[in-house]
Amino acid sequence: MLIGVPKEIKNHEYRVGMAPASVREAVTHGHQVMVQANAGEGISASDDEYRAVGAQIVDDPQEIFASAEMIVKVKEPQANERAMLRPGQILFTYLHLAPDPEQTRDLVDSGATCIAYETVTSPRGGLPLLAPMSKVAGRMAIQAGAYCLEHPHGGLGVLLGGVPGVDPAKVVILGAGVVGTHATHIAVGMGADVWVIDRSPEVIETHWQQFGRSTNTVFSTRDAVERHVLE
Repeated sequence: MLIGVPKEIKNHEYRVGMAPASVREAVTHGHQVMVQANAGEGISASDDEYRAVGAQIVDDPQEIFASAEMIVKVKEPQANERAMLRPGQILFTYLHLAPDPEQTRDLVDSGATCIAYETVTSPRGGLPLLAPMSKVAGRMAIQAGAYCLEHPHGGLGVLLGGVPGVDPAKVVILGAGVVGTHATHIAVGMGADVWVIDRSPEVIETHWQQFGRSTNTVFSTRDAVERHVLE
């Protein structure tokens, strides 16, 4: 199969559909890979690194869309990219179609087979391609929140973990799923006073077994969410 990896063009998207290591795996299994020039610069992967593992570097994304049997991206294709898709071609990327009827219509009209990362399901019912992004989101949430609590960034001047003699900040995490669990890891590691609210007794029990007394767990009700969030 001829696989094409265009450079991401959505604003503030720095990832790339295939890292050099992924290209090497594909080439080893007998596939050809075309990568757009500078597609990996956002992850500090040079064109020479891609060439070294067997990729062909091309300048024009139109050449990739016109030639490749499968397009591998990160974010949903933008309007000009959707216009280059063709019947029988495979598109493999995050799509998030629910709030985007215009994209949905364009993809249907293209005749391409469009596979969304977020819908790929494991034999056990998990979402192996979506879960890593949820893990990143949970961990980034605490980091971003701590930043925003700093006075120079418009916050109250609160240190998340406190200091001896000063209470730590209270962190409330709504939901103990993948995002919430990874947010808990970071918040606990930073020494915050962590409260986790969930509506599933089984999930609360699992969370308790994982974190013990380092967090506080609360069954989710409107009163509980209101009280703890306002604090």
